[in-house]
Amino acid sequence: MASKTKNVFVCSECGYKSAKWYGQCPNCGEWNTMEETVENASSSTGKVKSSNLNRSKVVNINDIAAETEHRYKTGMNELDRALGGGIVKGSLVLLSGDPGIGKSTLLLQICESLGKEHSILYVSGEESAHQIKLRANRLGVYSDNLYILCETDAEYICEYIATEKPDIVMIDSIQTMVISELNSAPGSIVQVRECTNLYMRTAKSLNIPTILVGHVNKDGNIAGPKVLEHIVDTVLYFEGERNLSYRILRAAKNRFGSTNEIGVFEMLEKGLAEVENPSMMLISGRPENTSGSCIACVMEGSRPILAEVQGLVAPTGFGNPRRMANGFDYNRMAMLLAVVEKRAGYFVGNMDCYVNIIGGLKIDEPASDLSVALSVISSLKDTVIRNDVIAFGEIGLGGEIRSVTCAEQRVNEAKRLGFKRCVIPYHNLKKLSPGSKKGIEVIGVNNIRQAFEAVTE
Repeated sequence: MASKTKNVFVCSECGYKSAKWYGQCPNCGEWNTMEETVENASSSTGKVKSSNLNRSKVVNINDIAAETEHRYKTGMNELDRALGGGIVKGSLVLLSGDPGIGKSTLLLQICESLGKEHSILYVSGEESAHQIKLRANRLGVYSDNLYILCETDAEYICEYIATEKPDIVMIDSIQTMVISELNSAPGSIVQVRECTNLYMRTAKSLNIPTILVGHVNKDGNIAGPKVLEHIVDTVLYFEGERNLSYRILRAAKNRFGSTNEIGVFEMLEKGLAEVENPSMMLISGRPENTSGSCIACVMEGSRPILAEVQGLVAPTGFGNPRRMANGFDYNRMAMLLAVVEKRAGYFVGNMDCYVNIIGGLKIDEPASDLSVALSVISSLKDTVIRNDVIAFGEIGLGGEIRSVTCAEQRVNEAKRLGFKRCVIPYHNLKKLSPGSKKGIEVIGVNNIRQAFEAVTE
């Protein structure tokens, strides 16, 4: 007798199931996330039999060898930096980003370097083997240890991995993978979750690192339930504007390294190229003798990066002045404008104010407050900030400039790129070593007015 099926509604954020549709999920409170799917009554629990993998055994913690984790170098320093030093054996890595941003290109490129010493299984559920070969020729990938499998059956793929035992596995993409026992469509909540669990058990039991490609939906989240990000060991986000050639790879989660590390790439005709000096890239082409521009120094993980902050202040043509921010938090910009007006005496209440971070970089560190405020004041006063000056510091509601972390690293980065003056919080100045002050003039300031005088004199 054929098994009975039923229609259920599943929340795309938390996986909550219901027999009827809700505008708001009763479990997580998100709106418009209930999606209809077909479920087999005999397998409604979503349990999938594991493939022929070795079962784990109970061991005493003192019997486990405490060796340093073994990492595979990808051949791209920027990718290794985001991963924390390379791909860890037995880890499950999720690489996500917008369609066409370069996820598949990046994976195929690192196959050339990894394939010199390791066997790689590249599983594609979206492209044919002929399409992958054409892209490999364009990228210059000719490794003899690269094997292509065009398949979407997750159970068959795991059985093949258990039989052949490749050194590294790449799945492109997780949204195309299916388990035949589940009646849900490919890319549904149940399929994505169960396929990821199956690959996780395979990677851990066989100690084979596995990289999953995950697409991003229209809301900017990884397509599938949030639990997908909790299953994997590392989550990498590919960021970038479609009209810009630069891409930023950001580690949002990493069980084997630091989070918030970034790698910077540039999309060229022959694939992704590493940008070893992102600070120079972000400040190149800066206009000279133009008001409303200030250089900020932010920390991305352990790396200091210089970025150009542009501010524009103009009389409003409407009843209410406009406020817009690109690459900077809008609410924090509104707070800084209020502090500039109340504490520093620069009136912007009837002015349109715009803030833009050049290069598509998104800044969320409080140390960029001072640069944002100075760029706005520079545009308001139409006063040029010196091109050889950088500024960083957090601004409090009292108008004071508060200390920030890693001040010495920021000063050294500015000195390395040829800047002559660095405006920093006064409390950070007292803690700098004498060596970091050589070759650059470091000025400590207590409030916004002092800072503006220091960058324009």
